[in-house]
Amino acid sequence: MRNSNLLKTIVKIGTCGAIAWSALTFGTAGDKAHAATPASTELIASSKEFIGTPYQFGAKAGSTASFDCSSFTQYIFKNMDVWLPRTSAAQASMGTKVDKGSLSMGDLVFYKTNGKSISHVAIYAGNQKIIHSSSSQGVTISDMNSSYWKGKYVTARRVLS
Repeated sequence: MRNSNLLKTIVKIGTCGAIAWSALTFGTAGDKAHAATPASTELIASSKEFIGTPYQFGAKAGSTASFDCSSFTQYIFKNMDVWLPRTSAAQASMGTKVDKGSLSMGDLVFYKTNGKSISHVAIYAGNQKIIHSSSSQGVTISDMNSSYWKGKYVTARRVLS
């Protein structure tokens, strides 16, 4: 009986240690990411309704016939009563900075696609995916860890409460 109790104690300690180790290793212990909220879930759902909408550089603000990256985010967030400026560079100053490892659904993610400065904005959709208006595909979902996007990441901002 003693050996059985000792074994149970060792298993409990081992399990706690494994949980603590994984929290430290994978960032769940102090992670600043927030769980999906009803607002962020609604934001992503409404974004997905525009998949396939064509890209047009300088697309008219408020139009849904076509989008560029920043008119898309501006339109989607306006429907959530969040005002955003018109350009991706200006949007990058809104809200609060978020570490890449702490992204939550609905965060704005910014990229340097022109080699000089912030020139693209997307919405973090969860699971390392972004929804955005791409110059080659229009509104689409992309993997932010793809070889193209991974090297162009600059920062992220949380504007949705």
